[in-house]
Amino acid sequence: MSLSLETATDLVAKIKAGEITSQDLVRDCLERIAQTDGVVKAWAHLDEAHALAQAKALDEARTNGKPMGPLHGIPVGIKDIIDTADMPTEYGASAFAGRQPLADATLVAKLREAGAVILGKNVTTEFTFLSPGPTTNPHNPAHTPGGSSSGSAAAVAAGHVPLAVGSQTGGSVIRPASFCGVIGLKPSQGMISRAGTLETSESLDQIGVFGRTLQDVAMLTDALSGHDAADGMTYARAKPNLSAGALAEAPLEPNFVWFDLPFEDRLDDDAREGLAELREVLGDQVEPFPLPESLGNIIDHHRVIHQYELRRHLDQAYAREPNPYFLEVKQNALDPSDEEYGHSLAAREAARSFFAELSHDFDAILTPAATGQAPLGLEHTGDSIFCILWTFCGLPSLTLPILEGADGLPIGVQLVAGLEEDDRLCRTAQWLLNFLDQS
Repeated sequence: MSLSLETATDLVAKIKAGEITSQDLVRDCLERIAQTDGVVKAWAHLDEAHALAQAKALDEARTNGKPMGPLHGIPVGIKDIIDTADMPTEYGASAFAGRQPLADATLVAKLREAGAVILGKNVTTEFTFLSPGPTTNPHNPAHTPGGSSSGSAAAVAAGHVPLAVGSQTGGSVIRPASFCGVIGLKPSQGMISRAGTLETSESLDQIGVFGRTLQDVAMLTDALSGHDAADGMTYARAKPNLSAGALAEAPLEPNFVWFDLPFEDRLDDDAREGLAELREVLGDQVEPFPLPESLGNIIDHHRVIHQYELRRHLDQAYAREPNPYFLEVKQNALDPSDEEYGHSLAAREAARSFFAELSHDFDAILTPAATGQAPLGLEHTGDSIFCILWTFCGLPSLTLPILEGADGLPIGVQLVAGLEEDDRLCRTAQWLLNFLDQS
């Protein structure tokens, strides 16, 4: 099997044991990219010589007995909205072609500290929410990979890299992970610093990761987590240990809750049938629950917060970097009032309180990750409706590639846990995977 298709967890162990080198792994990834990226188009920037130079330095550090981090020698793809001092960051927009940051984003610095090789920058939807990029779905290039973290999800699914990093303001990690058949994880808001990443909404923007196993995404999230004074959303207290959660045995069979969401009519038949079958297999472990009326208009509140903060961010960005593109985007954004914005922020706090109480009785929410399999065509990245509620509240969520659509394309199943209960979420997800393997 190609090294690039092995799990990141196994590859770290092999590199540290001297069974393979980081250069071996990077060469294998680059070879696979050369073979398939002409169709997949997952990469916005790739410098083979620079990637191999990073790998060589890490191999020399291991040979010389230097300390090795938890991701030592592992290639990682980075969404092209995340600043890198040694690579351009262009936001998927031609208006920013050649934009070269002066410093790494905090999460990139953490990756380097953990020993990762920053292989390159992955394609993003323009400015994270405008025109889709050229990336195709690795399972069928006629279908979208999802967005906005399209290149990151597709790169992992295509075997270009074991791990990748993206971001989510609505459904930009969970949806492409579902469409591409990989595991996507968006940890609790405040776990991973956003300093040095494109900001569209201070309240909603969150970092997420992609991998092929639960242990892999847990390991990457643990390496990225931490307080950062440059991002006021991060917090200076202990963080959940996701790797420990993924390895832990559930003390009892988990309890799931299923919400009757007001937009379930958007589900495709294959997703609806697959989820119904899963609920039937889990039996009494899944409790149906009506969504409180107070949460019925969360989609509208999400839109208000996003648009209100986007307009103000664009003004600030233009003051720092007078690119007319910022003003062009602002002209097309809605302009909610201060009163609407305040009302939506209050609605978010009320929703968070509701889910905090709910987490006392349930291990996870079982819910769709997307409306179904990846839609045909590349003009649209799919519907994020089944992600917005959880993103709005900052809750940890992940998608598991459990179901299959009518055309043989993957469909993810989403699990959501209480705020800062990411380790519990990973434990529950691993229990579900084991349970289905044995069923």
